[in-house]
Amino acid sequence: MIKKITDWMLSYLYLGAEGDKNSETNQQLFVSNLFSVIGYSLTFILSISAAFGGEVVLSISLFTASFLFFVSHQIHRLKKIKNTYKISTRIIFTCLLFLMLYLVFSGGHGNTGPLWIYILPPVAFFFGGLRRGLANIGLFVIIVSVMLFYPGEVLLNTSYTHEFKSRLIYSFLTVTLLFGFYEFSRQKFISFMQKLSDQFEQQAMQDPLTSLPNRRAMQDYLDHEHNRAQRSKVNMSLLLCDIDHFKGVNDLYGHEGGDYVLKNLSELFTSTLRKQDKISRWGGEEFLFLLPETNEHDAHFLADKIRLKVAGHTFKYAGKEFNITLSIGVKEVTKNISVDKAISAADKFLYQAKENGRNCTMPESKILTHNKISNNNIQSK
Repeated sequence: MIKKITDWMLSYLYLGAEGDKNSETNQQLFVSNLFSVIGYSLTFILSISAAFGGEVVLSISLFTASFLFFVSHQIHRLKKIKNTYKISTRIIFTCLLFLMLYLVFSGGHGNTGPLWIYILPPVAFFFGGLRRGLANIGLFVIIVSVMLFYPGEVLLNTSYTHEFKSRLIYSFLTVTLLFGFYEFSRQKFISFMQKLSDQFEQQAMQDPLTSLPNRRAMQDYLDHEHNRAQRSKVNMSLLLCDIDHFKGVNDLYGHEGGDYVLKNLSELFTSTLRKQDKISRWGGEEFLFLLPETNEHDAHFLADKIRLKVAGHTFKYAGKEFNITLSIGVKEVTKNISVDKAISAADKFLYQAKENGRNCTMPESKILTHNKISNNNIQSK
């Protein structure tokens, strides 16, 4: 029974929340709904109390505020209206603002009405942020100051002592300053955490050595591009390449020399590919290329272009010059061949290239076999 009541209360307070809203918006939505519920419940009780006390105008004002608070919550049920959260918060704050002005004007019950104005700063900052909150509160302070200190108190329906007026304004400004500082600190903290989160996200998706997307990032690219290819019915191919005899590079030049080769090779790859192509460090000395809108023949052509360009490039490290070669496996992703199967097939072709003497692309393309591409032609493209 208690669980059912709790679930009902949470669903009532989260009315209007959607799955695509971020946590900050959901938090503000929850608070606005909570404020609406408390607002219409409290003002309704106070309006009844004022009615029994013979304060008709105050009772009507409080009942009107209660009704508007209730509307600000129920507006979330209107699915056809967009941005109900913004409408709701504006209703709440506007209603609260005019209610506070009325309580200052009338004095409320026993001239205690002005004591309610201290709830305005946290609401203004929470719903409007620092700048808009300060602007709204500044406007409120100006209006209240004019009402309180206008000669003869002609803008008031009651009377306050000068000491009460001045201390009310001073204490309200102090509370505003404290809440303003809190909001400023909160926004700075959120900004810092967002920046930190973005940095961690980038680190999690990027290979630290080559600055290329890592395996995790490439998996996201593959899923996205595969879905697009299926919808648009376009080609998509994969290249999986491996540096030949990379262990020999490490043995001869050390791991720093191997890192140098990986970095420079990554730059060479990036300068060769088209803008729409993606490349990632798949693992160790392996690289995976994603070629959108590319059939297997064109993928073979690009693979050989990359392979010959790398073979013709001279690496210089520790005062020595050397060359490296690549073995490449190619596979097109089709309607019947998933991304995982295509990667597995490209991996098998890669090992066939190793067994075939290295520095080659597998499987061999019949068209490319009849149209041999010279190294000079590849370098000139």
